[in-house]
Amino acid sequence: MTKETFLHEKHVQLGAKMVDFAGWNMPVQYTSIVEEHNTVRNAVGLFDVSHMGEVFVSGKDSLDFLQKIVPQDISKLDYEKAVYCQLPNKNGGLIDDLIIYKLGINYYLIICNASRIDEDLNWMVRNSKDFDVKIDNQSHNYSLLAVQGPKADSLLREMGLDTDQDSFTIKPSTICSKKVLVSRTGYTGEDGYEILVENRFSEELWDKILEYGKAFGIKPIGLGARDTLRLEAALHLYGNDLDEATTPVEAGLSWSIPKDKKEDYNGKPVILDQLQRGGAKKLIAIKMLDKNIARHGYDVYYNGEKAGIITSGSISPVLGCNIALAYVKNIKEICTGSTVQVMIRERLHDALVVKKPFVEKRNKIRINNKEN
Repeated sequence: MTKETFLHEKHVQLGAKMVDFAGWNMPVQYTSIVEEHNTVRNAVGLFDVSHMGEVFVSGKDSLDFLQKIVPQDISKLDYEKAVYCQLPNKNGGLIDDLIIYKLGINYYLIICNASRIDEDLNWMVRNSKDFDVKIDNQSHNYSLLAVQGPKADSLLREMGLDTDQDSFTIKPSTICSKKVLVSRTGYTGEDGYEILVENRFSEELWDKILEYGKAFGIKPIGLGARDTLRLEAALHLYGNDLDEATTPVEAGLSWSIPKDKKEDYNGKPVILDQLQRGGAKKLIAIKMLDKNIARHGYDVYYNGEKAGIITSGSISPVLGCNIALAYVKNIKEICTGSTVQVMIRERLHDALVVKKPFVEKRNKIRINNKEN
Protein backbone atom coordinates (compact mmCIF):
# COMPACT_ATOMS: atom_id res chain seq x y z
CA MET A 1 0.00 0.00 0.00
CA THR A 2 1.34 3.44 -0.93
CA LYS A 3 1.97 5.66 2.10
CA GLU A 4 1.03 9.31 2.43
CA THR A 5 2.73 12.06 4.41
CA PHE A 6 0.71 14.19 6.82
CA LEU A 7 0.79 16.93 4.16
CA HIS A 8 -0.80 14.83 1.42
CA GLU A 9 -4.08 16.79 1.37
CA LYS A 10 -2.14 20.07 1.16
CA HIS A 11 -0.43 18.87 -2.02
CA VAL A 12 -3.73 17.77 -3.57
CA GLN A 13 -5.35 21.12 -2.72
CA LEU A 14 -2.44 22.91 -4.42
CA GLY A 15 -3.01 20.91 -7.60
CA ALA A 16 0.16 18.85 -7.41
CA LYS A 17 0.73 15.95 -9.76
CA MET A 18 1.21 12.99 -7.41
CA VAL A 19 3.42 9.96 -8.11
CA ASP A 20 4.64 6.86 -6.31
CA PHE A 21 8.16 7.43 -5.01
CA ALA A 22 9.85 4.85 -2.77
CA GLY A 23 6.42 3.60 -1.69
CA TRP A 24 5.11 7.10 -0.90
CA ASN A 25 2.52 9.15 -2.77
CA MET A 26 4.50 12.34 -3.34
CA PRO A 27 4.15 15.56 -5.36
CA VAL A 28 6.36 15.51 -8.46
CA GLN A 29 5.38 19.04 -9.54
CA TYR A 30 2.83 21.77 -8.88
CA THR A 31 3.40 23.98 -11.94
CA SER A 32 6.42 23.20 -14.13
CA ILE A 33 9.66 21.59 -13.05
CA VAL A 34 11.73 24.35 -14.65
CA GLU A 35 9.70 27.10 -12.94
CA GLU A 36 10.01 25.39 -9.58
CA HIS A 37 13.73 24.78 -10.13
CA ASN A 38 14.39 28.45 -10.92
CA THR A 39 12.35 29.54 -7.90
CA VAL A 40 14.75 27.68 -5.61
CA ARG A 41 17.83 29.00 -7.41
CA ASN A 42 16.61 32.63 -7.33
CA ALA A 43 14.27 32.95 -4.34
CA VAL A 44 12.97 30.23 -2.00
CA GLY A 45 11.04 26.98 -2.27
CA LEU A 46 9.23 24.72 0.19
CA PHE A 47 9.56 20.93 -0.02
CA ASP A 48 7.75 18.16 1.83
CA VAL A 49 10.44 15.55 2.48
CA SER A 50 8.59 13.77 5.26
CA HIS A 51 9.16 10.45 3.52
CA MET A 52 12.75 10.52 4.79
CA GLY A 53 13.60 8.41 7.85
CA GLU A 54 14.46 9.68 11.33
CA VAL A 55 16.27 7.24 13.61
CA PHE A 56 17.48 8.26 17.07
CA VAL A 57 20.48 6.43 18.55
CA SER A 58 21.24 6.63 22.27
CA GLY A 59 22.87 4.67 25.10
CA LYS A 60 26.33 4.50 26.64
CA ASP A 61 27.79 2.66 23.63
CA SER A 62 26.16 4.86 20.98
CA LEU A 63 29.44 6.42 19.85
CA ASP A 64 31.22 3.05 19.62
CA PHE A 65 28.24 1.67 17.71
CA LEU A 66 28.29 4.50 15.16
CA GLN A 67 32.05 4.15 14.78
CA LYS A 68 31.43 0.52 13.80
CA ILE A 69 28.81 1.19 11.13
CA VAL A 70 30.15 4.28 9.29
CA PRO A 71 33.61 5.17 7.89
CA GLN A 72 33.50 8.75 9.19
CA ASP A 73 35.02 9.51 12.59
CA ILE A 74 31.99 10.34 14.72
CA SER A 75 34.22 10.98 17.77
CA LYS A 76 35.13 14.30 16.12
CA LEU A 77 31.49 15.37 15.74
CA ASP A 78 30.73 18.29 18.06
CA TYR A 79 27.43 18.97 19.82
CA GLU A 80 24.73 20.28 17.46
CA LYS A 81 26.88 19.52 14.41
CA ALA A 82 26.12 17.23 11.48
CA VAL A 83 28.23 15.03 9.22
CA TYR A 84 27.52 13.37 5.89
CA CYS A 85 28.08 9.59 6.17
CA GLN A 86 27.76 6.34 4.31
CA LEU A 87 26.44 3.05 5.67
CA PRO A 88 28.65 0.36 4.07
CA ASN A 89 28.19 -3.40 4.05
CA LYS A 90 31.06 -5.76 4.80
CA ASN A 91 32.32 -5.45 1.20
CA GLY A 92 32.32 -1.66 1.28
CA GLY A 93 29.18 -1.37 -0.85
CA LEU A 94 26.65 1.24 0.22
CA ILE A 95 23.49 0.22 2.01
CA ASP A 96 22.62 3.92 2.21
CA ASP A 97 24.03 7.39 2.65
CA LEU A 98 23.07 9.34 5.75
CA ILE A 99 23.39 12.52 7.73
CA ILE A 100 24.22 12.06 11.42
CA TYR A 101 23.50 14.85 13.90
CA LYS A 102 24.84 14.98 17.47
CA LEU A 103 21.98 16.12 19.71
CA GLY A 104 23.62 15.50 23.08
CA ILE A 105 25.87 13.20 25.08
CA ASN A 106 25.33 9.70 23.67
CA TYR A 107 22.37 11.02 21.67
CA TYR A 108 22.31 11.15 17.86
CA LEU A 109 19.81 11.60 15.04
CA ILE A 110 20.25 9.75 11.75
CA ILE A 111 18.41 10.89 8.62
CA CYS A 112 18.17 8.12 6.03
CA ASN A 113 16.63 7.73 2.60
CA ALA A 114 12.95 6.84 2.34
CA SER A 115 13.58 3.80 0.16
CA ARG A 116 16.16 2.40 2.59
CA ILE A 117 14.60 2.82 6.04
CA ASP A 118 13.86 -0.89 6.52
CA GLU A 119 17.26 -1.98 5.16
CA ASP A 120 19.07 0.57 7.34
CA LEU A 121 17.21 -0.46 10.49
CA ASN A 122 17.81 -4.14 9.81
CA TRP A 123 21.53 -3.51 9.34
CA MET A 124 21.78 -1.31 12.43
CA VAL A 125 20.02 -3.86 14.64
CA ARG A 126 22.19 -6.69 13.29
CA ASN A 127 25.30 -4.68 14.12
CA SER A 128 24.15 -3.59 17.59
CA LYS A 129 24.24 -6.93 19.41
CA ASP A 130 27.56 -6.20 21.15
CA PHE A 131 26.66 -2.63 22.14
CA ASP A 132 24.54 -1.05 24.88
CA VAL A 133 22.56 1.11 22.47
CA LYS A 134 18.97 2.03 21.73
CA ILE A 135 17.90 2.34 18.08
CA ASP A 136 14.60 4.22 17.97
CA ASN A 137 12.86 4.66 14.61
CA GLN A 138 10.65 7.75 14.94
CA SER A 139 10.02 8.24 11.22
CA HIS A 140 6.27 7.85 11.67
CA ASN A 141 6.04 10.63 14.27
CA TYR A 142 7.77 13.48 12.44
CA SER A 143 7.40 15.54 9.29
CA LEU A 144 10.40 17.11 7.57
CA LEU A 145 10.03 20.39 5.67
CA ALA A 146 12.86 21.80 3.56
CA VAL A 147 13.06 25.55 2.97
CA GLN A 148 15.70 26.10 0.29
CA GLY A 149 17.06 29.03 -1.68
CA PRO A 150 18.96 32.32 -1.25
CA LYS A 151 15.99 33.89 0.60
CA ALA A 152 15.41 30.93 2.95
CA ASP A 153 17.24 32.48 5.90
CA SER A 154 15.45 35.83 5.61
CA LEU A 155 12.08 34.10 5.39
CA LEU A 156 12.57 31.95 8.47
CA ARG A 157 13.90 34.88 10.49
CA GLU A 158 10.73 36.77 9.59
CA MET A 159 8.86 33.77 11.03
CA GLY A 160 10.77 33.89 14.30
CA LEU A 161 13.78 31.64 13.76
CA ASP A 162 15.90 32.49 16.79
CA THR A 163 19.16 30.63 16.10
CA ASP A 164 22.36 31.58 14.28
CA GLN A 165 23.63 28.52 12.46
CA ASP A 166 26.52 27.54 10.22
CA SER A 167 26.03 24.93 7.53
CA PHE A 168 25.67 21.38 8.83
CA THR A 169 24.42 22.35 12.27
CA ILE A 170 21.19 21.52 14.09
CA LYS A 171 19.50 23.46 16.88
CA PRO A 172 16.18 23.50 18.71
CA SER A 173 14.18 26.57 17.77
CA THR A 174 10.70 28.05 17.76
CA ILE A 175 8.97 29.01 14.51
CA CYS A 176 5.47 30.48 14.71
CA SER A 177 5.21 29.28 18.32
CA LYS A 178 6.03 25.69 17.34
CA LYS A 179 9.02 23.90 18.85
CA VAL A 180 11.11 22.36 16.09
CA LEU A 181 14.59 21.07 15.31
CA VAL A 182 16.19 23.18 12.59
CA SER A 183 19.21 22.00 10.58
CA ARG A 184 21.04 24.14 8.04
CA THR A 185 21.21 21.38 5.48
CA GLY A 186 19.53 20.51 2.19
CA TYR A 187 19.67 18.68 -1.11
CA THR A 188 19.71 21.51 -3.62
CA GLY A 189 23.17 23.12 -3.49
CA GLU A 190 21.54 26.29 -2.17
CA ASP A 191 21.46 27.76 1.32
CA GLY A 192 18.51 26.52 3.31
CA TYR A 193 17.08 24.67 6.25
CA GLU A 194 15.37 21.41 7.03
CA ILE A 195 12.76 21.61 9.79
CA LEU A 196 11.87 18.54 11.84
CA VAL A 197 8.39 19.00 13.31
CA GLU A 198 5.90 16.75 15.05
CA ASN A 199 3.26 15.51 12.62
CA ARG A 200 0.43 17.22 14.50
CA PHE A 201 1.94 20.63 13.73
CA SER A 202 3.09 19.96 10.17
CA GLU A 203 0.05 21.24 8.28
CA GLU A 204 -0.08 24.48 10.25
CA LEU A 205 3.64 25.07 9.75
CA TRP A 206 3.38 24.32 6.00
CA ASP A 207 0.60 26.90 5.65
CA LYS A 208 2.50 29.49 7.69
CA ILE A 209 5.67 29.12 5.62
CA LEU A 210 3.71 29.61 2.39
CA GLU A 211 1.86 32.59 3.89
CA TYR A 212 4.98 34.38 5.14
CA GLY A 213 6.86 33.30 2.04
CA LYS A 214 4.63 35.21 -0.39
CA ALA A 215 6.73 38.32 0.19
CA PHE A 216 9.85 36.32 -0.71
CA GLY A 217 8.49 34.71 -3.89
CA ILE A 218 8.04 31.26 -2.37
CA LYS A 219 6.50 28.31 -4.21
CA PRO A 220 5.89 24.70 -3.17
CA ILE A 221 8.40 22.48 -4.93
CA GLY A 222 7.95 18.88 -6.08
CA LEU A 223 10.30 15.93 -6.47
CA GLY A 224 10.93 16.74 -10.14
CA ALA A 225 12.72 20.01 -9.36
CA ARG A 226 14.33 18.43 -6.30
CA ASP A 227 15.98 15.97 -8.69
CA THR A 228 17.19 18.58 -11.21
CA LEU A 229 18.48 20.78 -8.38
CA ARG A 230 20.46 17.98 -6.74
CA LEU A 231 21.82 16.85 -10.13
CA GLU A 232 23.14 20.34 -10.98
CA ALA A 233 24.88 20.22 -7.59
CA ALA A 234 26.16 16.68 -8.40
CA LEU A 235 24.55 15.25 -5.26
CA HIS A 236 23.97 11.50 -5.25
CA LEU A 237 20.59 9.79 -5.40
CA TYR A 238 20.43 6.37 -3.77
CA GLY A 239 19.30 3.72 -6.24
CA ASN A 240 20.74 5.71 -9.15
CA ASP A 241 24.22 6.88 -8.19
CA LEU A 242 24.66 4.73 -5.06
CA ASP A 243 23.93 1.08 -4.36
CA GLU A 244 25.29 -1.95 -2.53
CA ALA A 245 27.66 -2.77 -5.39
CA THR A 246 29.32 0.66 -5.23
CA THR A 247 31.85 1.85 -2.64
CA PRO A 248 32.19 5.44 -1.40
CA VAL A 249 35.55 5.70 -3.17
CA GLU A 250 34.04 4.70 -6.51
CA ALA A 251 31.22 7.19 -5.88
CA GLY A 252 33.71 10.05 -5.57
CA LEU A 253 33.19 10.40 -1.82
CA SER A 254 36.79 9.85 -0.74
CA TRP A 255 36.80 13.40 0.68
CA SER A 256 34.43 12.20 3.42
CA ILE A 257 36.51 9.22 4.58
CA PRO A 258 39.33 9.73 7.11
CA LYS A 259 42.44 7.68 6.44
CA ASP A 260 43.53 7.73 10.08
CA LYS A 261 40.41 6.47 11.84
CA LYS A 262 41.61 3.79 14.25
CA GLU A 263 38.35 2.00 14.87
CA ASP A 264 37.32 -0.89 12.65
CA TYR A 265 34.17 -0.49 10.57
CA ASN A 266 32.26 -2.54 8.03
CA GLY A 267 34.09 -2.65 4.70
CA LYS A 268 37.19 -0.88 6.03
CA PRO A 269 39.80 -3.12 4.30
CA VAL A 270 38.14 -2.65 0.89
CA ILE A 271 37.62 1.08 1.34
CA LEU A 272 41.17 1.77 2.56
CA ASP A 273 42.62 -0.30 -0.27
CA GLN A 274 40.59 1.68 -2.81
CA LEU A 275 41.73 4.95 -1.27
CA GLN A 276 45.25 3.86 -2.26
CA ARG A 277 44.61 2.04 -5.54
CA GLY A 278 41.22 3.28 -6.72
CA GLY A 279 38.15 1.22 -7.45
CA ALA A 280 37.06 -0.66 -10.55
CA LYS A 281 34.88 2.27 -11.65
CA LYS A 282 34.51 5.98 -11.07
CA LEU A 283 31.70 8.52 -11.19
CA ILE A 284 32.03 11.23 -13.82
CA ALA A 285 29.98 14.25 -14.84
CA ILE A 286 29.14 14.89 -18.49
CA LYS A 287 27.49 17.55 -20.62
CA MET A 288 25.78 16.39 -23.78
CA LEU A 289 27.04 18.13 -26.91
CA ASP A 290 23.65 17.96 -28.62
CA LYS A 291 20.02 18.23 -27.51
CA ASN A 292 19.61 14.60 -26.45
CA ILE A 293 19.12 13.63 -22.79
CA ALA A 294 21.33 10.90 -21.34
CA ARG A 295 18.89 9.02 -19.12
CA HIS A 296 19.40 6.51 -16.32
CA GLY A 297 20.51 3.16 -17.70
CA TYR A 298 21.89 4.37 -21.03
CA ASP A 299 25.28 2.92 -22.04
CA VAL A 300 28.43 5.06 -22.18
CA TYR A 301 31.16 4.40 -24.76
CA TYR A 302 34.78 5.47 -25.06
CA ASN A 303 36.83 4.90 -28.21
CA GLY A 304 34.08 2.71 -29.63
CA GLU A 305 33.89 0.36 -26.64
CA LYS A 306 31.33 0.23 -23.87
CA ALA A 307 32.87 1.89 -20.81
CA GLY A 308 30.02 2.45 -18.39
CA ILE A 309 26.44 3.49 -17.73
CA ILE A 310 24.44 6.64 -17.04
CA THR A 311 23.11 6.81 -13.48
CA SER A 312 21.31 10.19 -13.50
CA GLY A 313 20.50 12.50 -16.38
CA SER A 314 18.33 15.54 -17.00
CA ILE A 315 18.03 19.01 -18.44
CA SER A 316 19.93 21.68 -16.50
CA PRO A 317 17.63 24.72 -16.31
CA VAL A 318 20.54 26.94 -15.18
CA LEU A 319 23.02 25.85 -17.87
CA GLY A 320 20.49 25.35 -20.64
CA CYS A 321 21.97 22.01 -21.66
CA ASN A 322 21.60 18.32 -20.80
CA ILE A 323 23.77 16.90 -18.02
CA ALA A 324 24.37 13.50 -16.47
CA LEU A 325 26.35 11.44 -13.99
CA ALA A 326 27.82 8.12 -15.12
CA TYR A 327 29.95 5.28 -13.83
CA VAL A 328 32.78 4.37 -16.20
CA LYS A 329 35.87 2.19 -16.10
CA ASN A 330 38.51 3.70 -13.85
CA ILE A 331 41.03 4.53 -16.57
CA LYS A 332 43.05 7.74 -16.73
CA GLU A 333 42.05 8.44 -20.34
CA ILE A 334 38.48 9.21 -19.25
CA CYS A 335 39.03 12.50 -17.47
CA THR A 336 37.90 16.11 -17.41
CA GLY A 337 38.03 17.47 -20.97
CA SER A 338 37.80 14.11 -22.70
CA THR A 339 34.89 13.08 -24.91
CA VAL A 340 32.70 10.03 -24.40
CA GLN A 341 29.59 8.87 -26.25
CA VAL A 342 26.15 7.91 -24.98
CA MET A 343 24.01 5.36 -26.79
CA ILE A 344 20.59 6.91 -27.34
CA ARG A 345 18.05 5.18 -29.58
CA GLU A 346 20.79 3.03 -31.16
CA ARG A 347 22.99 6.00 -32.04
CA LEU A 348 26.09 7.33 -30.28
CA HIS A 349 25.99 10.96 -29.17
CA ASP A 350 29.03 12.92 -27.97
CA ALA A 351 29.36 14.22 -24.42
CA LEU A 352 32.11 16.20 -22.71
CA VAL A 353 33.49 15.08 -19.34
CA VAL A 354 33.36 18.06 -16.94
CA LYS A 355 34.17 18.82 -13.32
CA LYS A 356 31.58 18.30 -10.57
CA PRO A 357 29.40 20.08 -9.60
CA PHE A 358 27.76 21.39 -12.75
CA VAL A 359 26.54 24.52 -10.96
CA GLU A 360 28.43 26.21 -8.14
CA LYS A 361 27.06 25.33 -4.71
CA ARG A 362 25.98 28.17 -2.45
CA ASN A 363 25.25 26.18 0.67
CA LYS A 364 28.48 26.74 2.63
CA ILE A 365 27.42 29.28 5.21
CA ARG A 366 29.21 30.82 8.18
CA ILE A 367 27.31 33.20 10.40
CA ASN A 368 30.18 35.68 10.16
CA ASN A 369 29.93 35.52 6.35
CA LYS A 370 32.98 33.27 6.14
CA GLU A 371 32.74 30.14 4.02
CA ASN A 372 33.48 26.68 5.39
